[in-house]
Amino acid sequence: MITSKQRSKLKGIANGLSPVVSIGKSGLTTTIIKSVDDYLTAHEILKCNILEGAKLDAKETANKIAEELGAEFVQAIGRRFVLYRQAPDPEKRKIEL
Repeated sequence: MITSKQRSKLKGIANGLSPVVSIGKSGLTTTIIKSVDDYLTAHEILKCNILEGAKLDAKETANKIAEELGAEFVQAIGRRFVLYRQAPDPEKRKIEL
């Protein structure tokens, strides 16, 4: 669990990011989950976009993905959300909280 101060720092980092993963009409598929997992493993933080055709709520979707992948929900604004997962190897960590 991250603290509010850590969440604030992650929000600042996420502000400069572009969405990397887009969720479309087909919703939350195993391919999307795998993409998110791979990206979090490589970069620790991810911004995701839910397209107009998808009938998903950003916060609910983010929490579902976070629970499944052992990640932390950072924020949801509109149809975008941010997730964070610390790299297990201390040498590969890019974000210091």
